[in-house]
Amino acid sequence: MELSPPPRGLEAEYAGLFTTGCLHFLHELISTFDAEVEQILQLRASRKAQLDLSGELPTFLESTAHIRADPDWRVLPVPTRLQKRHVDIGDMAPFDTGRFLRALRSPAQGIQVDFDDGNCPTFHNQIKGLHNVLLAVSNRLPDVPHISQAPVLMLRPRAWNMVEHHMMVTWTLCFYLFKATLVIISALKVLMISHRGSLRLRYVLCVQLGLPLGCIKATVLIENVLATFEMEEILYELREHSAGLNCGIWDYSASFVNKFGHRQDFLLPDRSKYVNMEKRFLRSYMDLLVQTCHRRGALATGGMAALLLPPSHQEDSYRRVLASVERLKLLEIKAGVDGFMVYDMDLIEPMQKLFKLHSKGCNQLDQLRGDVAVTPEDLLSMPAGGVTLHGLRYNIAVGVLFINAWLAGKGHFFYRGQVEDSATAEISRSQVWQWIRHQARLEEDGRVVSRQLVTRLTKELSAELGPLAGSERMEQNLHTAADMFLEVVLKRHFPEFLTSYLNLDHTFLRSHSRREEEEEEGRWRARL
Repeated sequence: MELSPPPRGLEAEYAGLFTTGCLHFLHELISTFDAEVEQILQLRASRKAQLDLSGELPTFLESTAHIRADPDWRVLPVPTRLQKRHVDIGDMAPFDTGRFLRALRSPAQGIQVDFDDGNCPTFHNQIKGLHNVLLAVSNRLPDVPHISQAPVLMLRPRAWNMVEHHMMVTWTLCFYLFKATLVIISALKVLMISHRGSLRLRYVLCVQLGLPLGCIKATVLIENVLATFEMEEILYELREHSAGLNCGIWDYSASFVNKFGHRQDFLLPDRSKYVNMEKRFLRSYMDLLVQTCHRRGALATGGMAALLLPPSHQEDSYRRVLASVERLKLLEIKAGVDGFMVYDMDLIEPMQKLFKLHSKGCNQLDQLRGDVAVTPEDLLSMPAGGVTLHGLRYNIAVGVLFINAWLAGKGHFFYRGQVEDSATAEISRSQVWQWIRHQARLEEDGRVVSRQLVTRLTKELSAELGPLAGSERMEQNLHTAADMFLEVVLKRHFPEFLTSYLNLDHTFLRSHSRREEEEEEGRWRARL
């Protein structure tokens, strides 16, 4: 086993996490599961290749029809504190101590402790975030409620496809095992954890750590169109460990480009104008998820409200934003979801009031949605619409600014009144790639979305925002981000995950190594 030295300034936190017992357990876990994880990733690639070569479309599996047809099985009930999940806080990267403390003091039901969409996986961020979680569950953070009274902490580790550069057991270690195991070991019986992954892995974790079976609960985000056809099977496999299923708009929409982006029939129109949860393919996805969960006694949760409230309650813009969030979230409540997330903590109480007004009790498990009869055609029906110049520019901006945020060690950023994270970056770069591939035309003037047009618009954005960057170094990072964005969207073959692509890119890795060196030099000069 090889382990990188601690990030500068986090030596004590590092030592508290990487105890001898923890390292031994990590070694055992990786040795046991690494080959299986690799096989799963290869099977995923094989499934994509099969769809490409055959031209087939996904459908509900015949081989597991008996699971879907059996009316009797249910998931185990969740603990009392998880039965009410009306409003959780999303994109809560725990290395951000100030925001983490505010979240712990909030009236939210839960906190998505996010090492995924809203977090940039620098070694500093990982160690700082894990340490803050450990402080929270051991009641060592100042002026926050006892962990038993605070919002429930739910770990969201990085996905299976990511690798951890700072720890190796024979080869690279996947982020999922690294993050999930460290927090489980650190929090042990104190923290209720929600995460994705192998059922057998959860069984081994419980046995090895002496935890009762079923005490580790998983909320699975259905962010891939193929998973939509296997939601009952997922719940069945996790029936002793399930905390429900979650739906979200942008990762899910991006998966259509990922799986079928080369097919003209799956050209996804401008998301800023034509894609929302009221469209047939997304509404069917949400309805089926709610029906599936409630039929099996599992909670169904919706996506995150990304809009940010203006600071003054007296402004017309405040009322417009609040009304917009209420309209979209009321759609989810009426569909039967048991909860959803917000980024802006000032939205917690208004959304809790919305739930109280339009639902009864802690959840909506009694809403079985017998009116729903979703077909494969419903799930695969692309919305009508075209491409606008505004939508093209917006997607380019989100993609470039996300990469720029990563180069600065941040997993999300604010743009035009809302938070943007890896989910919106994925759909943004996916749409630009697909529009170039299919030579989509702009609605305004019929121009083709060509490589040349996208390159020109990206350079214009870089030139426009560069002077606002704040320093020469930050301006250079922005130009670098623009170049990296073009590298991704101009490729012939679609990179499966933007975050995996960036995490393996030497520019990203070097930028954080250089930043640590500069910070150390600054501390040395200060001592002089």
